[in-house]
Amino acid sequence: MSTRRKDPTLELLRRHESRNITLVQPEEGWPIVWKRARGCRVQDEAGRSYLDLTAAFGVAAAGHANPAVVRAGRRQMSELLHAMGDVHPHALKARLARELSRVTFERWTRRKGFAGGPETGKVIFGCSGFEAVEAALKTARLATGKPGVLAFRGGYHGVGYGALNATERGHFRDPFRDQLREFGRFVDFPMTDPQARSGGPGEDAPGVFIEALDRAAAKGDVGAVIVEPMQARGGIRIPPPWFLPCLRQWADRNGALLILDEIYTGFGRTGAWFACEHSGVVPDLVCLGKALTGGFPLSACVGRARVMDAWPPAMGEAIHTSTYLGHPVGCAMALAQLGELRRLNLPARAARLQAVLEAELTALQRRFPDRVSRVSVIGLMGGIAWKRPDGGPDTGLSVGLMHEALRRGVILLPEGEHSEVTGITPPLTITEAQLRRAFREITRSVEIRLAGTKPPAKPRHLRPRKIRP
Repeated sequence: MSTRRKDPTLELLRRHESRNITLVQPEEGWPIVWKRARGCRVQDEAGRSYLDLTAAFGVAAAGHANPAVVRAGRRQMSELLHAMGDVHPHALKARLARELSRVTFERWTRRKGFAGGPETGKVIFGCSGFEAVEAALKTARLATGKPGVLAFRGGYHGVGYGALNATERGHFRDPFRDQLREFGRFVDFPMTDPQARSGGPGEDAPGVFIEALDRAAAKGDVGAVIVEPMQARGGIRIPPPWFLPCLRQWADRNGALLILDEIYTGFGRTGAWFACEHSGVVPDLVCLGKALTGGFPLSACVGRARVMDAWPPAMGEAIHTSTYLGHPVGCAMALAQLGELRRLNLPARAARLQAVLEAELTALQRRFPDRVSRVSVIGLMGGIAWKRPDGGPDTGLSVGLMHEALRRGVILLPEGEHSEVTGITPPLTITEAQLRRAFREITRSVEIRLAGTKPPAKPRHLRPRKIRP
């Protein structure tokens, strides 16, 4: 039995939070209680310092507590803390809607050779990512008149009841399936690695993929295709280059709208402002969140103006809204975050650091060749999939690595259907030295777990470094 002293915060949560939320494993030193974070570093209540290779679910793209973003939030809180969503607007909501149009559809459609000419975007704001997804699904229903949606196995679009119809994983769906409309139909997500179930690198892969789409849409009622350009929570799964162009062509031929969920991949994560830019594909609707504000709960569904105009004009009672729609503090922080992404040129920085991340993950694969099934990297979004000696997904090693790395001062999270993939999605401000240091600790953590060494009773960590509040 663990002799670790009970943490008062965890004890309060145990008593008063739903038991489904926070996993507490004292014998593994899990979880830590965050106190403050700055840049790529996190400090817990005990004063220990950690390197964060998660960017807190990808949120802290410009670093935790980016000073410009914090200043913008503080300034806005002292001036206007709350406005009235869909009734009385504030100026920042209009400014952010314009900026999101500029950074997405205006930029995408003004490039040389784009057919159809320049387009603008229009926005529906939300608080969380799944709200942006549900706004996109509603928009597609209004614009096409068709209720059906094609989605992809392994994809994750949130856990709201609408979004669950497009999220295939049974872990999230199964307890509530008898309450779902189940208008989503699922197709295999193609990958270029040999472990993929379909859509490998063969010459006939696009044709096979199109046939799968046609079978799923045989009823003729599909009005939308929703997809992550690269799956994040699905296990850092990167599709072949033909995937999005093929999907774009299929949607156009079949009168469906293409919805790209860039909640995780947007704002520089993959080495471009948005992951769709790697293939030059312009969606009809794009869902944004996470790194949009750097820490405030704000999301957005941005669509081509002509598509978004499927919504009827406002008559004083919006049919899709929320109390906190376009929150002024969130809008102020988002504008500052966009400014920091530009000022620091973080998408290009992620592209440069891709080589370092790829080298470190490949070195891990060479060090443990019999335990790694694949490595995936694009920008500062990487993953290493662990396998058992019999070839099956090794959840135990992945989760054990996460625990051991935490003891050694590195914050990691597992991804994938079986939590067998170690995801690497650090703040885009991370330095090469920090990244390499983190991987030294990761490598040692794998060695310890594979050797079956008993975890130390007292957690180890990187040398404490005071993080100023």
